[in-house]
Amino acid sequence: MSFDLAKILQSKHALRQRLAARPIAEKLAMLDALRERELALRSSKLAALPRTLHEEQLPYRVQPKKPE
Repeated sequence: MSFDLAKILQSKHALRQRLAARPIAEKLAMLDALRERELALRSSKLAALPRTLHEEQLPYRVQPKKPE
């Protein structure tokens, strides 16, 4: 792995040029694949969360002071 910033930026630019040159149908297919992956990751992330009961907090009511 190289940490040459100029080389990294050049590589990113080349990748963006290749992606921009692809047909729109291929770009849409890539987007669909990314969306499916995101949904799979989201569902696995939600499954890993602990199942806990959350109770709503009752509203805090202040009794008005009586005049003395």
